[in-house]
Amino acid sequence: MHNSYWFFALLISSTILFCFILFKKRNTQTLFLYLTMVGYGYIIETTIFNFLGSYDYNPNIIKHNSFYDSELGAFFSNALSLPVTATLIATFQLNWIWIVFFSGYFVGVEWLFLKLDIYTHHWWRLEYTGLGLPLYFALAKLFYKWILQPSKGFRHNLILYLITGAICASAHILPMLFFSNRYYRPGWFENLGRDSIALSAIWYLCASLFYCLMVKINWKPKWIKYILTGLFIYTVNQVLIKIGILHSLVWWDKMFYVGLALFLILLVGLIDKRLSNQILAVKSPS
Repeated sequence: MHNSYWFFALLISSTILFCFILFKKRNTQTLFLYLTMVGYGYIIETTIFNFLGSYDYNPNIIKHNSFYDSELGAFFSNALSLPVTATLIATFQLNWIWIVFFSGYFVGVEWLFLKLDIYTHHWWRLEYTGLGLPLYFALAKLFYKWILQPSKGFRHNLILYLITGAICASAHILPMLFFSNRYYRPGWFENLGRDSIALSAIWYLCASLFYCLMVKINWKPKWIKYILTGLFIYTVNQVLIKIGILHSLVWWDKMFYVGLALFLILLVGLIDKRLSNQILAVKSPS
């Protein structure tokens, strides 16, 4: 059980740090940046972890499926500790000395987790982490500048997609990890858990794009987009069930994802307007 203590330590410390950032900044731009970095991290993790098998986590929290347990360990890193630190660096305008410091800190944490045997490398190396994190933190500073400048072009749409992906992926995959409400079996990997999470990742990437496109279309009347979204998600679920890829295991499963889609259309629309119309007063870090 000691495995989980270290991951919960990351959870608690990241939560405290994020609450501190929100308390000091008290604006939605900070939250948007955090979600942007989560969404960006998810894309990287989908590539190197889900599909390329870079490493495994062993938090020993989810007992019934080892890959789901590993996926949860990745969640602690990519949805909590790394994006929260990136948000701190960008919103407080910390310089390269701090970027190097935090990069070294996380390399040290990764080394410690390796020694504790709660994290395992396959082809990944500590050097890759040490080289990748400064770029990740620097990118957070760039994204924050974009968020502070309302726009309608590529920058706006990229930020909106990453935010949508962060919310969509978390809401889609976490119920599968904890409640085993469904699994996917496209046949890409022998391990059922990895196979299921891999297709879930493709689902959220495509669904996030769909939600962003639906929000951008000027529907009249507006309720039509909700009807079309609900029908589309329900139909996709039914098709995947018919061809044997989706296996729905609980009575509320399909209703949950249809309801989630409708909620995301509403939420993404609000975020889109906020990103477009916000008038910002950038505060100096204190």
